[in-house]
Amino acid sequence: MDDAEIGQDYRDAVLRGARWEKRRFVRCDFTEADLRGLATQGCTFDECDFTHTDLGGSTHETRAFRSCVFRRTAIAGVSWTGCSLLGSSFVACGLRSIKVRDTDFTLVSLGGADLRRSDLSGLRFRKANLVDSNLTGARLRDADLRGARLLGADLSGTDLRGAKLDAAALVQAKFTGARVDVDMAITFATAHGLVIS
Repeated sequence: MDDAEIGQDYRDAVLRGARWEKRRFVRCDFTEADLRGLATQGCTFDECDFTHTDLGGSTHETRAFRSCVFRRTAIAGVSWTGCSLLGSSFVACGLRSIKVRDTDFTLVSLGGADLRRSDLSGLRFRKANLVDSNLTGARLRDADLRGARLLGADLSGTDLRGAKLDAAALVQAKFTGARVDVDMAITFATAHGLVIS
């Protein structure tokens, strides 16, 4: 990987359709930059600011966004494949049209996010903040939600078959009509004080 770009100012930059490979950005400011259609592969972004950035239609493969800030970021149609978003935070971003596969959301802050009907199958949300998030009708099959904070989250109608959740999470969120497997049904019942005999 090339030498890191540290503290660079990309505010208001127009880099539409750019292609980046194996670049490293540390504490760079992309506020209000136009990065529509950006394609990255093997890049890392550490502690970068994407406030009001337009990332619409961008694609990212084998990439890391560690402890980055996405505040009111336009991410319609963004595709993340094989990425890590470890410790990043999303505030008031339109997340419903993102496409994610083999991506790690460990320690990510998604409080209040609208993820209705999103396909989040097989993703890792360990210790993620999903407080007050709307996940109604989402697909979370085989997702890892251990340690995730789900207080006030709505998982009504969500497909949770094969997902991993802590018992504490099962009493914090709404699960009306959620599809679960037998193991989770037993854990849910136990978390709510039922005795199965």
